[in-house]
Amino acid sequence: MMLTDTSEKGLETLIVESLVNEAGYQQGENSDYDRDHAVDLTKLLAFLKTTQPKAAHALELSEDGPMRTQFLHRLQGEIAKRGVIDVLRHGVKHGPVSVDLFYGTPTPGNIKAEERFAANIFSVTRQLQYSKDETRLALDLCIFINGLPVATFELKNRLTKQTVLDAVQQYKRDREPKELLFQFGRCMVHFAVDDQEVRMCTHLKGKNSWFLPFNKGWNDGAGNPPNESGIKTDYLWKQILTKPGLTDIIENYAQVVEEKDDKGRKKLKQIFPRYHQLDVVRNLLADAKASGVGKRYLIQHSAGSGKSNSIAWLAHQLIGLDDEGAALFDSVIVVTDRRVLDKQIKDTIKQFAQVSATVGHAERSGDLRRFLKSGKKIIISTVQKFPFILDEIGDEHRGRKFAIIIDEAHSSQGGRTSAKMNIALSEQGGEDDEDTFEDQINRIMEARKMLANASYFAFTATPKNKTLELFGEPVTEGDKV
Repeated sequence: MMLTDTSEKGLETLIVESLVNEAGYQQGENSDYDRDHAVDLTKLLAFLKTTQPKAAHALELSEDGPMRTQFLHRLQGEIAKRGVIDVLRHGVKHGPVSVDLFYGTPTPGNIKAEERFAANIFSVTRQLQYSKDETRLALDLCIFINGLPVATFELKNRLTKQTVLDAVQQYKRDREPKELLFQFGRCMVHFAVDDQEVRMCTHLKGKNSWFLPFNKGWNDGAGNPPNESGIKTDYLWKQILTKPGLTDIIENYAQVVEEKDDKGRKKLKQIFPRYHQLDVVRNLLADAKASGVGKRYLIQHSAGSGKSNSIAWLAHQLIGLDDEGAALFDSVIVVTDRRVLDKQIKDTIKQFAQVSATVGHAERSGDLRRFLKSGKKIIISTVQKFPFILDEIGDEHRGRKFAIIIDEAHSSQGGRTSAKMNIALSEQGGEDDEDTFEDQINRIMEARKMLANASYFAFTATPKNKTLELFGEPVTEGDKV
């Protein structure tokens, strides 16, 4: 095992050196941080002057005058209103001037887009003195993209009897949610880290802050596996927070969504993927792209671990997969056998897909037929309505390619609907109507007669042993953290 300085300062140094020397980050300075607007002013101005010199000139960003102050006020206001995720994705408009704050993943072969992406400034600042008052309270680490803060860190060291739980308590106790840096939507995520575990929070609310595990899981339990080349938690900065990795999260996972509380009042919730969610969706996308249409996947994803979000992320990214320039899938069909989640998944996908017109919710059989005929990209339905596309997928649309995502494939719901659904998937009939949904799937797997023009993704919390055997090699597991 490699010897590593895991003291708090040692861990801080380890993370910063890795991000700077290996991931291509710049190291920020406390003196560059503008506390009035919660931005790294030096990095922000450098990015804008380099990538958009005309806009920078029009906004008089080179001089510390009223024009620059007005722009910074507008930028702060837009982040407060829309959140940093949306501002990074879509930029801001100040008067007649439109400003990009981030350049996303370039398409292969697009030299100009590659140059723009390379111009992004990812930076990390140590002991960031974020507070405007005389206390000059400092945070262990903060990551910025083009001067905008996106992630904060509190670090702890088990050698001094302090753990990730102490880091969580420090956020709850010492990090005032009214501080500009810690207000809702200002950063994407806040990480509590020690040398063995990571936890994350997307909305700091003092003692009510809710931190979730961000661990790999180990031996079917919590925590992280041993790491022969370093400390257990270095996947956070070596895998998750690389430039391409963080960009992927901004473009395809992180989101502010609208929910309703028990009394029907609307509230905003910021979503950031947990480790197991990123892992499962990225693995599925990579394998689907490499293997093409016609494979089947069983994903064990525990209840209560964000399965609806994982399904939404998978659905809208499967649509974007291509095979030598052509779409790998013409449509994605999401099927759930839980009525209560039908609306939840529909709403989640519509918000994540960013272009809601691509999503169709099939409430009647006529909707299904119309969506299939028109080539709607994402179709959401329930098991009860699924039999109506039997003929369409098998016959009329045999020349098209589908991804079929099924939620809760372990359902014990028997009867004709499930049997007919399995017929739709397997091109075979005459099954026992009393079999459970999973029993039907198992029989199909044994017969190896799935539709050739469809890939099949089944999300379940508790698969039977028979189901695990029939799906063959394990691809990945979901929440075991």
